[in-house]
Amino acid sequence: MEIRLHGRGGQGGVTCAKILAAAYARLGRHVQTFGDYAGERSGAPVRAYTRVDDQPITNRNKVYRPDHVIVLDRHLLGRDVLDGLASGGILLINSGEEFGAFDAGLETYRVGLVDATKIARRHGIGTRSVVIVNTTIAGAFAKLDGIPLDVLEETYRKLGFSGNFAAAREAYESVRERPARFEPRERGAAPQTTRAAPVQALDEHFESPPTGLKTGAWSTQRPRYIEALAPCNAWCPAGNDVVGFVQALARDDLDGAARVLRSSTPLPGVCGRVCPAPCMEGCNRAEYDGAVDIRGLERWIADHNPAVALDHPALETPLRVAIVGGGPAGLAAAYTLSAAGHTAVIFERERELGGLLLTGIPNYRLPRQVLHREVASLLARGVEVRCGEVLTAQRLRDLEREYDALILATGLQKVQSLVVEGSNLRGVEDGLGFLRRVNLHGAVRLHGHVVVLGGGNSAMDCARAALRCGAERVTVAYRRTRAEMPAIPEEIEAAELEGVRLLALRAPVGFAGGERLTAVRLAEVDLGEPDATGRRRPIVSERTSELPCDFALLALGQSADRALLPADWELCDGHVRREGQSLRVFAAGDFATGDGTVAHAVGSGRRAAGRVMRAFDVDARVFERPQRELAVASSEIRFDHYERAERALERCAPLPTRTRGFDEVNLGLDSSREARRCFSCGHCTRCDTCLVYCPEGVVRRTDHGYELDTTFCKGCGICVHECPRKGMEMTTL
Repeated sequence: MEIRLHGRGGQGGVTCAKILAAAYARLGRHVQTFGDYAGERSGAPVRAYTRVDDQPITNRNKVYRPDHVIVLDRHLLGRDVLDGLASGGILLINSGEEFGAFDAGLETYRVGLVDATKIARRHGIGTRSVVIVNTTIAGAFAKLDGIPLDVLEETYRKLGFSGNFAAAREAYESVRERPARFEPRERGAAPQTTRAAPVQALDEHFESPPTGLKTGAWSTQRPRYIEALAPCNAWCPAGNDVVGFVQALARDDLDGAARVLRSSTPLPGVCGRVCPAPCMEGCNRAEYDGAVDIRGLERWIADHNPAVALDHPALETPLRVAIVGGGPAGLAAAYTLSAAGHTAVIFERERELGGLLLTGIPNYRLPRQVLHREVASLLARGVEVRCGEVLTAQRLRDLEREYDALILATGLQKVQSLVVEGSNLRGVEDGLGFLRRVNLHGAVRLHGHVVVLGGGNSAMDCARAALRCGAERVTVAYRRTRAEMPAIPEEIEAAELEGVRLLALRAPVGFAGGERLTAVRLAEVDLGEPDATGRRRPIVSERTSELPCDFALLALGQSADRALLPADWELCDGHVRREGQSLRVFAAGDFATGDGTVAHAVGSGRRAAGRVMRAFDVDARVFERPQRELAVASSEIRFDHYERAERALERCAPLPTRTRGFDEVNLGLDSSREARRCFSCGHCTRCDTCLVYCPEGVVRRTDHGYELDTTFCKGCGICVHECPRKGMEMTTL
């Protein structure tokens, strides 16, 4: 039995022939296999041969009259591929098409079809530029010629291809067969040969004229330019186009960077200071020489271009939407609605907008003038404000009737209390109440030793604010370890630098004193099995001790106050229902999700605004959190194309003077040069790498990027392989 394989360089046709030979050898047959190629580049036609017999094989010729033919690239299918194929023989074609897609004349063969390229790509066989189909299509042929699957599996194991066997199994099980329509007859005639052109003498060669051979016809796949999901974008809860504004800044286009940033957020100056920067956690440069300081660049843009003007349409019948809560979620919802031409009215119980940004984050982290500046920019867009209104459940019912839609963005209003002995002593205070007094009134004086209970951002704010209010010593007691503190790591480090002491694995169980606090009673904590958050569950022991102190600030967390809602309203997945019917009432921010960061609140506010517009059949894009698993991975970045560059450091106020007042500590970047470190993952920067590495010279620049001359592109995939940032991919023809 003789098998001939037709493929292209890079598809693994010769290895496929060897796999089949090894499988037949395991069945006790004599085999012979070899390839027929020389120095062809990837994409050039290649043949391979396998012979199988019950007797030793002495024939050393190529296979001219095969019993079976395997075609690894359906575009090769032509007269020369079928030359000599015996009637009734197997003709296995790598294709996802139906049988009717092939020209007539194949009726005398057992035609098998399997989409080996799709299967191999799904199983990750090959590279992002070249899919290797050999081990996959071998499984399909084994099924057609009756090779048992267990024999094939053992063959793969012996050859070291066990990792590819799942793809072979899928091809084995999914190959489709159409039987020969006529009785088998004698093998076809041997291939006819054509007279070759006369060979010129060496001294007659004066030039090498173009051959005119359109090698694009050899191609089974083709490169294309794409915009893949950058990990910074995927990790940003606010939905900012991070790679867009950073790359604009890298081109020294500050106005363009500001426009990209302002298209999604009203609070770039705020987030550039207080966001925990999950985008930087996802940054692929972190695995090379340090993540790009995206947060610092966002702040730099906001501080250097704070008043960029964005157009918004004038609608004949805009929606009127009431928004309850003027924190980051409510501000983002109003911003999104006003950008689409609708009217947003914010109801806020405080005298000013900002929510926890105003009352809970101290000035040394978020200067009031920055918040006021960004709120003023929002109001300039026509957003209406009703400050000083404390809304009741009945008032919410009225708003639901008076407006086209209602968005609830009231944040986390319920403070977690601590009901233990001595909790009502003077000197024991809720941490958010303390921060509110500091932020709105300023004249707060402390002395002696202050103990802060908790491990989140509010706890760090309380601790650092206490130092600035006169405390001589501050201790933060937390029930888990330092590594498990939910506070932003930089805030923990800053607190320690300023002299705050961290006391881990301690839980408050009481307070001591007469009329005034003298000590906090702490129990030692043991850590048990992980809870729903993935952190080890704290188990409070009976081992206690007293820590003398003058003040205790409780920063134990907050939760949403659902008592605000009318009794017959039910909040479910961001929507409000009444008696099973959906109202045009939506929840946003921490009231809906409890995520607890400004960036999450901004993204949630945008999402709520989009859902409002969609509820009225307005053509609006609803921001949804991107799927992180689809982002460009660090393994897809060609680090060798980039020079190492140290991350720019943000400037800070001198340590000895920091705690003397509430002036801003982090002074930001001194320039925008940090933007040039961005890999621009998944987005072409016109770096010319594809043009330089293309062996055929078929990549050309255009006004908008690059184009490929598909007449001569053989689909070798070198441009895709060399692209430093995955701005290209291969597609099957």
